[in-house]
Amino acid sequence: MKILVTGAAGQLAGAIIERFSGHAELLACSRRELDVTDTRAVLECVSTFRPDVIINCSAYNNVDRAEDDPVAALDVNAFAVRTLGRAARSRDAILVHYSTDFVFDGRSKRPYTEEDEPRPESVYAASKLLGEWFAREAPRVFVLRVESLFGGHASRSSIDRIVDMLLEGREARAFIDRTVSPSYVVDIAAATQALLERGEPGLYHCVNSGFVTWFELAQEIARQVGRDGCVVPISVRDLPLAAPRPQFAALSNVKLERAGVAMPSWKDALTRYIGNRVTN
Repeated sequence: MKILVTGAAGQLAGAIIERFSGHAELLACSRRELDVTDTRAVLECVSTFRPDVIINCSAYNNVDRAEDDPVAALDVNAFAVRTLGRAARSRDAILVHYSTDFVFDGRSKRPYTEEDEPRPESVYAASKLLGEWFAREAPRVFVLRVESLFGGHASRSSIDRIVDMLLEGREARAFIDRTVSPSYVVDIAAATQALLERGEPGLYHCVNSGFVTWFELAQEIARQVGRDGCVVPISVRDLPLAAPRPQFAALSNVKLERAGVAMPSWKDALTRYIGNRVTN
């Protein structure tokens, strides 16, 4: 099997590359090596490499900056996905594309399922939802919604920063009024492989099981690293954020489980990640 991975310098891509190395012939391209917004470059790359699977890890993730730069967000999160879908169609290849919990408005009282209607409330969220739709240009596509990523070699996420601050003995601020289903990139990579091997194409929520507020999550991190008392509760209303955040953004992964891919709990994933951080 030949797999093209885009956005190879990112956190999730690192876990994908590590997971599939030794199982497939990989061509992993960073933004510098393959600009997914360059239609001609994408089509030429696919024509030359002739992948069986395209795994798109490219994304414009600056939620607040997207409010002032919608063209850039749409170029990467939407129109580039359409190009990748069409490139996949030219090779009859499978496309794997990652989306986000931000496609929902966060007003639910229970974890969102794949059947719930998206209601994006920011430029970033709208660009990601358009990307989900454009991904359907591919003959077979897996759209995997993830959220609150952590782990991997390129550890740049909010959870990774909380771990860093607490390990350094600094205070960490965390939202008391945002609820999420954290996603360990190692587990997402494993689920991606499982779906490619035996799953039906479609839309899946690919997150670790369960949900938690950011404050409770930070408290659990503090407990595991032995830094109790270093977490400061804050509200979303306390910060001048340009883009709205969905307050209850938990995702249900029941459909993924029914497909034969059981995801560990977020607490189990966090324990494994912190264990690796401490020992390494």
